[in-house]
Amino acid sequence: MIRRAELDSLPVRGAVPALVAALDGHGAAVLCAPPGTGKTTLVPLVLAGLTAGAGGGPLRRVVVAEPRRIAARAAARRMAWLLGEAVGGSVGFTVRGEREVGPDTVVEVVTTGVLLQRLQRDQELAGVDVVILDECHERHLDADTVAAFLVDVRETLRPELRLVAASATTDAAGWSRVLGGAPVVETAGVSYPVEVVWAPPARAVRPPHGLRVDPAQLAHVASVVRRALAERSGDVLCFLPGVGELGRVAGQLGGVDAEVVQIHGRAPAAVQDAALRPAEHRRVILATAVAESSLTVPGVRVVVDSGLAREPRVDHARGLGALATVRASRAAGRQRAGRAGREAPGAVYRCWSQAEDARLTAFPAPEIRIADLAQFALQAACWGDPDAAGLALPDPPPAGAMGAAREVLRAVGAVDSAGRPTARGLRMARLGLHPRLARALLDGTAALGARRAAELVALLSEEPPREYGDDLAGAWRRARQGGDAYGHRWRTEVRRLERAAQEPGSSTSREAAVPVGDAVGRGSGERGPVGRGPVGRGPLSDDAAAGLVAALAFPERVARARGEGAFLMASGTAAALGDGSGLRSAPWLAVAVADRPPHAASARVGLAAPLDEETARAAAGHLFRSGEEVRWEDGDLVARSVTRLGAIELAARPLKNPDPVLVRGALLDGLRAEGLGLLRWSQDARVLRARLGFLHRALGGAWPDVAEDSALVERADEWLEPELSRARRRSDLARIDAGQALNRLLPWAGGEAGRLDELAPERIEVPSGSRVRVDYSGEQPVLAVKLQELFGWAETPRVAGVPVLVHLLSPAGRPAAVTADLASFWAGGYQAVRAELRGRYPKHPWPLDPATAEPTRHTNARLRR
Repeated sequence: MIRRAELDSLPVRGAVPALVAALDGHGAAVLCAPPGTGKTTLVPLVLAGLTAGAGGGPLRRVVVAEPRRIAARAAARRMAWLLGEAVGGSVGFTVRGEREVGPDTVVEVVTTGVLLQRLQRDQELAGVDVVILDECHERHLDADTVAAFLVDVRETLRPELRLVAASATTDAAGWSRVLGGAPVVETAGVSYPVEVVWAPPARAVRPPHGLRVDPAQLAHVASVVRRALAERSGDVLCFLPGVGELGRVAGQLGGVDAEVVQIHGRAPAAVQDAALRPAEHRRVILATAVAESSLTVPGVRVVVDSGLAREPRVDHARGLGALATVRASRAAGRQRAGRAGREAPGAVYRCWSQAEDARLTAFPAPEIRIADLAQFALQAACWGDPDAAGLALPDPPPAGAMGAAREVLRAVGAVDSAGRPTARGLRMARLGLHPRLARALLDGTAALGARRAAELVALLSEEPPREYGDDLAGAWRRARQGGDAYGHRWRTEVRRLERAAQEPGSSTSREAAVPVGDAVGRGSGERGPVGRGPVGRGPLSDDAAAGLVAALAFPERVARARGEGAFLMASGTAAALGDGSGLRSAPWLAVAVADRPPHAASARVGLAAPLDEETARAAAGHLFRSGEEVRWEDGDLVARSVTRLGAIELAARPLKNPDPVLVRGALLDGLRAEGLGLLRWSQDARVLRARLGFLHRALGGAWPDVAEDSALVERADEWLEPELSRARRRSDLARIDAGQALNRLLPWAGGEAGRLDELAPERIEVPSGSRVRVDYSGEQPVLAVKLQELFGWAETPRVAGVPVLVHLLSPAGRPAAVTADLASFWAGGYQAVRAELRGRYPKHPWPLDPATAEPTRHTNARLRR
């Protein structure tokens, strides 16, 4: 029996007529409805025609896309309950590894990942009338991709398909643009007030970095939970960034008068579902972001918000991806707070200050800006838009991340050189795996069989618990034997992957797979299937099989030992095992999980398997290189014939006659690294460089910029030839006369070079007859000369129109005064200098009127001769 009272009480019902009108008129709409209004449960039922007042007409097939499995299951069960049915009747759900859908199902709740796979198999979504994208504010990559594909479907294939983007807190204007100017329908929320209590730590805590959260912060969150239990009634829902933090806070809540429950994406479905049912005893529910939206947790009256969240980060240069702990956005804070007011007035304790709240970002970072885009790039290529340029995405993918993603796809054979999907790539896209794992499943099946490959790929698709250890083969054995929640999910995923690997069209032949044996063939003269040894060798051991599959998935992370527990990955990144790891003595590793903490010199290995060199070269064949390497190293040129696997040097021998082009490039690298001091600089050469630098600053034009070594190195063709091309080592550079070479940069073509001595004379003749060198090394030319030699010189000299700065020296050559205006100095400053120095240097002339005195280099006695 339909529970009409509950349906009629949902606040979103008042917005239904406007929503139906928007869909009838435009075909798409943006629905903004606060938590608890019924947007996730009532709206699908209404649009499907399953409730009275649905707008009449026949039943319509509605698909609801949720970002998380727990939300999909909960929404389906809530809608079935409202209809008085069991799940699998009019309402069903499909998530990875679990499906409850019957022949009469009209509303199906799916995860965005499941919907994405359906769209790749059936772009028209035959039989579906309405698609609702729920919680679109979270900006998950799958959800953005699904939205873009659905807009494309509406524009090209099925204009009658209706789309709704729904969320409690979202950029309504932005989503309206994505949906082609769709109307925005808003509804008021539940009127239960939520009091905000600001509860910052008494003392400063360290900000999060990587996966690390300051223990003091977690201790503070636990204390706020205790405070909330004492001050408020009802269950307490506490938001934390990850599973590790849930466990640590739970450990600090011992003795509280409440049941402590943990909810996260890896928790068994039964545990997740139990948390969504009313309980007899008071509870503290510790949850990750899975409880932020689309869920009503019965009995919750208080939310404690740590203010932290997890976002993906990827280091494209090193092939490392990881989650990072960040400050949650204000939108996430509103979503979390709303959990306290779903059933009655409540309160939210925020573990930060009100001033900090104003500085938080408005919305979470779109995943497309920060995540690994390999899977997205493959989906876009299979959709027919390899660059994703024609997709109606809320944010465009960053060019650098897309370039890195295409490199990965080419390496695993998913796309061709033009970015179009290969037959293998189309197969990969339908597996519901990251392309790296899809490659490992397909090629691993050819080598190991579908079951073993599926078991290992399932381990890599959802990282096993830390207590399983860092040995992939050991974790594999434990998952086979274990009866824990992870083991149950793992076995479910193994069954799915094994079926997928054995489906018709699977790439189980050598012809269909990436030719990963090429590297082995080049290195050993043998060719054969990946994972097979010499003729007669039996099946691979678990250790070897684990190493093979991990290397197939992450070829850039095959690593060779370079010390106890220290390794170098093919990507060039150093990696280190933990002190207690049983893998520390392995000569080679296939690293499956690693992250590089901020400011750390090496990546930390989380999960790996031992490997042999032959398998490493087979799996990472696209990284195999053999050829001449000429480089500047340790202060000189080094020329070798080298065989490499990425950054890993396999073999090397000296080269007697390296390629001159490579030699010249390496010498230029040396000049860039160590500067032009590698050349021979005489005093005259340094002076010439200073003169040219002055003329460039004063006149510009044809006079070259010679101030920076880097600029001169980039112009090496203009002034260092032919000497540079003849050089073979550091000592040859030291023989190049820099002054002679610099003369080639003078503006000879325009005739200006002939005016060098006129515009920037090396020396200036002063009244005493001395020719004094001008110093051009500073911003202004400097003439340093003894004061007595300038008697009678009223006009300050100029070079290239710039006044010379005159440094007047005492008879002993020490600075006495500085002036750029000799006439003013003689009239004023001279008398003070005369009074100070005349007694110290009585043998030298100190006339009262220097302007009319005879200039001299000599003493009074010499002058009287």
